[in-house]
Amino acid sequence: MPAVRVAARLDVKGPALVKGRSMEGVRKLGDPADFARKYADDGADELVFVDVVASLYGRCSMLPIIDRVSAHVFVPITVVGGLRSVEDMAQAMRCGADKVGINTAAVARPALISEAATAFGSQAVVVSIEAKRRGDGYEAFTDGGREATGRDAIAWAHEAAALGAGEILVTSVDRDGTMQGFDLDLVERIAAGVAVPVVVSGGCASADDAATAARRVDAVAIGAAFHAGRVTVAQVKAAMMRDGMRVRPVECAA
Repeated sequence: MPAVRVAARLDVKGPALVKGRSMEGVRKLGDPADFARKYADDGADELVFVDVVASLYGRCSMLPIIDRVSAHVFVPITVVGGLRSVEDMAQAMRCGADKVGINTAAVARPALISEAATAFGSQAVVVSIEAKRRGDGYEAFTDGGREATGRDAIAWAHEAAALGAGEILVTSVDRDGTMQGFDLDLVERIAAGVAVPVVVSGGCASADDAATAARRVDAVAIGAAFHAGRVTVAQVKAAMMRDGMRVRPVECAA
């Protein structure tokens, strides 16, 4: 059984690491490269960079940051936000990304998922889904949780996987930045039957909370709780090991 992955999520606006609540009201926290190096040194298995204003400006503006980080950090990097074409994705990879994530562009033209999978292999293609609870279900949103798509988030995850996505990154917009716990109902619904790895983000409250979510998925991506010092990579992995999960030992991290 593959080891459960613990990823650090870094939301970026311009040159700064930021974090808000439910993807709104973001505040600057510092240099994302400094945070990235810390989390890699702490034993994070991956870094997930999200350009939170990319859709607003129609481009990914954080590639210089990725280029700088990848020169000194040797854990896999996923870049999400503002990637509208296969060439955009190729440029992100040239800057050091190992995986590329698409949301708005994939919703607008789902065939882009298949095109990217053909170009880079499914393992490098991540479909990011920003989900908000709507009644008894969940709707997929784009543009940092601002634009409704009318798509059922769970159905969209299945469709994206069928089109060639090698991984699904699902963020609970309702829980994002709240540190009130993962939305386990959303986690379970997304993971059920999706035949590709699922990474969950949004709301991590504690190491035990992360371990509970990880029983259902392949990876957890943690932002606010790491940034605030509320929990560490080592604590998350220790909780997972106590629950019988395999993790990559922190002492073996790059």
